[in-house]
Amino acid sequence: MLVIAAVLMFGLTSCGVTNHMISNYNVSQTQLVLSKDNFRVIGDVEGRARATYVFGIGGLSRKAVRENAIADMYRNARLTGAQAVNNITTTVKVRSYPFVMEYEFIASGQIIEFTGE
Repeated sequence: MLVIAAVLMFGLTSCGVTNHMISNYNVSQTQLVLSKDNFRVIGDVEGRARATYVFGIGGLSRKAVRENAIADMYRNARLTGAQAVNNITTTVKVRSYPFVMEYEFIASGQIIEFTGE
């Protein structure tokens, strides 16, 4: 009975890993002149996407899930006029269960607005 309880306990637990990736995902060609005070930070923005794989099958590729998180971040930013998203980072959280892997990508960045000075 103790062996069965131990097998169930280890078989029903999960493991988790978090990885933080920093990349330049800007698709807009924006030049920031840091010697001048020509922009202001409006706020932060975040987007999320996830995929679940059972026996390694299912969901989108991890690259596609990451791109979906970035697209969600841009949708949430609701950019207008001379605004852009800067300092984009992507964090991936991996949860592992028996026979199941779950990936959650979180893209975050700062919304800046150019003042034209």
